[in-house]
Parts: sequence; C-alpha cells; structure tokens
Amino acid sequence: MTPLNLIFMGTPAFALPTLAALCEAGHNVVAVYSQPPRPAGRGQKEMLSPVHQYALSRNLAVYTPATLKDKATQDAFVAHKADAVVVAAYGLLLPEAVLGATALGCINVHPSLLPRWRGAAPIQRTIMAGDRETGIVIMRMDKGLDTGDMLLTKHITLPDGSNAGELHDMLAGIAGPLVLETLQGLKNGTITPKKQPDEGVTYAHKITKDDCRINWKGSANHIRQQVLGLSPNPGAFFVYKDEAVKILGADIAAIFSPATLGTVTNDVLTIQCRDGALIPTLVQRPGKKPMRAIDMLKGFPIPSGTVLE
Repeated sequence: MTPLNLIFMGTPAFALPTLAALCEAGHNVVAVYSQPPRPAGRGQKEMLSPVHQYALSRNLAVYTPATLKDKATQDAFVAHKADAVVVAAYGLLLPEAVLGATALGCINVHPSLLPRWRGAAPIQRTIMAGDRETGIVIMRMDKGLDTGDMLLTKHITLPDGSNAGELHDMLAGIAGPLVLETLQGLKNGTITPKKQPDEGVTYAHKITKDDCRINWKGSANHIRQQVLGLSPNPGAFFVYKDEAVKILGADIAAIFSPATLGTVTNDVLTIQCRDGALIPTLVQRPGKKPMRAIDMLKGFPIPSGTVLE
C-alpha cells in the first residue's frame, strides 16, 4: 500500500513490535509520543521508555508531554498532519482534539477479546480468571475506556501453564501484522467497524498489592492462576520471616491434609490449599534472582508444619 504518515503513541515493550512493523513496512512515522522519562533502579536515574529508546534508534522524532489536555500540545499534535494515529499501551487518555486530528482516526491495539477485559491490566486478568481464549482487538478509539468500535480481531488459545510474560510476548508479536492489515483496510475502505456487544463487559482493573498477596483459603487452581497471571511481574507472594517471597511458577496436586490452610506439609514446600495443594517451582526472595524452590530451601528453609501468612 502507499505509505501513510502516522503518529505512533506507546510506552512499554509491548508496543515495540507494532512500531517496528510500521517502520519496516515503509510507513512514515512522523512523530512518536511516549510517557516522560521516569526514575528507575537503585540510583533512581531517569530512564527513557522502551518505545522512546527504540524511536531514537530509528531517528524518529519523540515527544513526551505529561498531558495532552493543553491547547499548545494539541495544536502541535494536529500540526503533524498525519493520516492516522496508532496507539499501543500509551498510558494517557486522548482528548477529543487528538482523537479527531486525522482522517483515518486513532486505532488502538488492545490485548484482550473486547468487551472482556477493558482497562489497565487485561493480560494479567485474563490468566488470573482462567480464560482459555484471548487475543488482540484493533479498535477505533473514542472517548470511553476501551469502548470504541472493533476493526479487526485475532483469537488465540492459551497453552496450559502460560504466564503473563509469555502471553504478553505472544500478543505483542501478533499485533504488528494486524495493525498493518487494519491500516490497509481503512485506507481502502474495506473494513466495516463493528460495535462492541453490550453483554460480557468486564474490567481489568490495575493490579494492586492486595491482588498479589496469596490467600491460602482459595483453591489450589485459583492460586496457581494468580501466580501465573502475576508472573514475572509484579509476582504473587506470601510472607515468611518478614520476607515477601514471590511464587513465579507452581504446580498443583490433589493432596489433602487436615492441616490448617496455608500449612507447609513436607520439606519441598508443598502448601495446603482449600481443595488440594500448591507446589511452588520458581520463587524469588527480595533482592534476589528467581530460583527453583528446591534451591531456595537450601539456604532459606521453610520447615514442614509452618503455617504461612
């Protein structure tokens, strides 16, 4: 297709394959918008976002406004005279002046099957809820929270045991080609926008610390879904000896014990849950790298009979 003049808006690593696909397809990315640099690491040094770093490597113009609400920023956005805006995990709400700045509009890469899991954490919530199917929806943005018309959809089935990091990479990888197909269809007039169903709406609320702490009164399967949905970040955790120990991978087993829920029932960290047991396989102590549970226990034993908080 004839190259389009595009504005790209994105911040984290999830957005990189889409931006790369646009560049490699020969589209003219006239501007990249990303979140401002943030303090990170022990030294709290300001770090550019992954999208910002990649854009600089491609000699693309980068803009990092803290807000898009002021008129000067909106006027500068319109002045790029782009044909379309592509958004992937940008992180700021887009005002009407931005939404209406281009002929083909703003299209957004959303990592769930809308209207299920609108909102901030669709990848994590998909796995935490035990969904077996998910995908990418390319949608036309409007003023609502992920409420716009759907343009193209790609379904995938989750392999059993997939964690949030693995699903993130799967979805990021299929987003780029789908965006290119969407732009082609919008340019040619061959895509018919489809209104989202009114039924089946769920919200993927931002992950909080309460979401991460394990409640051993839950079922073993539910806790495993929590572990996978929060792995590798931010991580589901329990507290032992005032340490928040993350569980990043786990198996489950139909092992039943009369012990209190949350009790470690053997020397390899099998933990009694409501209807079975959780067997952590990958764990992480504060300030340490992830390691196998059996290796952690050599230097940080959690004896059988321990009741975890």
